[in-house]
Amino acid sequence: MEKSNIVLIGMPASGKSTVGVILAKILGMDFCDTDILIQQREGLKLNQILEKRGVDAFLECEERALLSLNAENTVIATGGSAIYSKKGMSHLKKTSMIIYLKVPQKEIFRRISDIKERGVVLFDSQSIDDMYRERSKLYEEYADITVKEDGSSIEETVQAIVGQI
Repeated sequence: MEKSNIVLIGMPASGKSTVGVILAKILGMDFCDTDILIQQREGLKLNQILEKRGVDAFLECEERALLSLNAENTVIATGGSAIYSKKGMSHLKKTSMIIYLKVPQKEIFRRISDIKERGVVLFDSQSIDDMYRERSKLYEEYADITVKEDGSSIEETVQAIVGQI
């Protein structure tokens, strides 16, 4: 693998963090979750940042977190809205293979029980359907590899990634 990092992108609840931890263990890499990085830096949970500061401020926090990463040999699980930062994604792309964990829309809706509690970015008057359609295009645009998670277990998804890198 010519690039030293693996970045996981995808919808909220697509399993980026869970897959990322297992993938890092299997490949002997470090692991970073940018959602946790944001929470540590801001001293607030994601949903609190969204409630208190709003979507634009949250996206700025996320972009700063992405731009601050200078990792090597690391699996990086990004937040579902990371793809809204062109600068952040460009920064990650320089040193990372970008893998899109693609989950069917119906499955995402089943997995996300409380969108507010999770701290999911939704723009004014944007439905979850709108978010799915908009983000799917951006994930595909940035991805070096797309792994379809149609009914796959976490282990099957990890093996699919390992098989493609």
